[in-house]
Amino acid sequence: MSGRPAVTFRPADASMAAVAPFLRRLTTFSALGFSCALAGILGGCAAVGPNFAPPTPPAARGYAGAGDKAAPEAVLTADASKAGPWWLALGSPALDAVMERALAHNQTVAAAQATLEKARAQAERERARLLPSISANASYQRERINTASFGIPGFPSPTLGLYSIGPSVSYDLDLAGGQRRRLEAARAQAQALAFRADAAYLTLTGNVALQAVRIAGLRAEIDAVQAVVADDRHSIEIVLKAEEAGGEPASAGLGGRLQLEQDLALLQPLEQQLAEARHALALLVGEAPSEWSAPDFSVDDFPARPPIPVAIPSALVRQRPDIEAAEADLHADTALIGVESSRLYPDVRLIAGLTQEALSPDKLFSFGSTAYYLGPALTAPIFDGGAIRADRRAAQAQARADLARYRQTVITAFVQVSDVLSALAQDEDHLAALVRAEATARASLEEARDGYRLGGSPLANVVIADRRWRETTLAKAQAIGQRLADIVALYGATAANWGPPQSVPNEAAPGHVSRAHDVKSLAPASQSP
Repeated sequence: MSGRPAVTFRPADASMAAVAPFLRRLTTFSALGFSCALAGILGGCAAVGPNFAPPTPPAARGYAGAGDKAAPEAVLTADASKAGPWWLALGSPALDAVMERALAHNQTVAAAQATLEKARAQAERERARLLPSISANASYQRERINTASFGIPGFPSPTLGLYSIGPSVSYDLDLAGGQRRRLEAARAQAQALAFRADAAYLTLTGNVALQAVRIAGLRAEIDAVQAVVADDRHSIEIVLKAEEAGGEPASAGLGGRLQLEQDLALLQPLEQQLAEARHALALLVGEAPSEWSAPDFSVDDFPARPPIPVAIPSALVRQRPDIEAAEADLHADTALIGVESSRLYPDVRLIAGLTQEALSPDKLFSFGSTAYYLGPALTAPIFDGGAIRADRRAAQAQARADLARYRQTVITAFVQVSDVLSALAQDEDHLAALVRAEATARASLEEARDGYRLGGSPLANVVIADRRWRETTLAKAQAIGQRLADIVALYGATAANWGPPQSVPNEAAPGHVSRAHDVKSLAPASQSP
């Protein structure tokens, strides 16, 4: 025997002693059922199972580890503004236009929005189950009565038609609160999907910005290589003039031409990477590369930025959608503990029905054709081999696993923010050092060239100085691109969404993803949190 069999018990007098324990249990269940029924009429029984409480915010007040340098562009705050799109702080109108197009056409965001709408519909369905269910039934049956089966041989067996019509009503009192816990779980699951939709939105905008600054950085590297190539040709001209004047042998220009070819060879990989970045941006925008071309972003398109407000750890857990989604998963599975616990208690449904039955349609609605039923129906578990309790233990274990995943998600988020802040701090020092090194290398190259023209410096000094200047120039271009990428990564890691209030996207616009708190309106305020 398994599940929740309906209790129907008619003991014989001789077996009363054997069934006395069962009767006591049934009496207890009945008393509980009637007590809860009365309480349900007055205001509803309390739902069984644990009530969810959000995990305690972390005690950490910052992200820097021992010996970490502070990032000058990041400012920790307990109340980071979230009034509008974060990418506006980058100051690129071209990026703003690409973002608008990506949010309107990206298929990942569209799928996340559709999945969220499905979860909201499922939550609406669970809420509907708390209300009475009313249905109408109508039927017609053609039946031949076998009179011989009633012990009347030789009597004709008539064929009759039976018409039936009438409504029925069913209402689950939800005494133990299992359905309310199901609704709570459905709401939490919808919240989790809403936060994941926010995460898809954040991931999309972050990837779009990363590809944009990658294009800008690669173009800066290509420009640097082209400047080096132009300088190589200038060095070759100096050597050729020296050869013509007899100051150098005919083979003196071979080293310069070799350096030129090596520098030209740097362009092809960079141009390939630039093409891949443009293709990746087209994918994010939801277009084929042949149908849409990315703007020619440059580092000048991203002017100086104001300090970046970074939420302190206790605020970050309420800002990052992946953390909020993990908390919503924990909430849903905590509510499912109550769902499994409710199966241990009796369930009472109020049922009623009115039926009009007649052998001919003209008598269907006469008083003599009326039948009805009205009353409670009790279902209670008696023996299931421990299956319900096993299911409850499984739900409790799942909630503990969700709590561990939540904590791991929080720690991972803190590590990501710490890594980006540390990288930004190093970027500033690295870029400043490369700027100084480039200026020094350029001065050294000019000095070597002047000395070579005047005959006081060998050609080898020019080659060495030229190589050092080339290396520092390329390194500086790469550092500029990396700094921009790290700034974008910081916005993504802190889930920033701030900017001028007038820049808030229109909620009716295509591609807009509703915030997770909208899901809370799916259930009445009187339901369990």
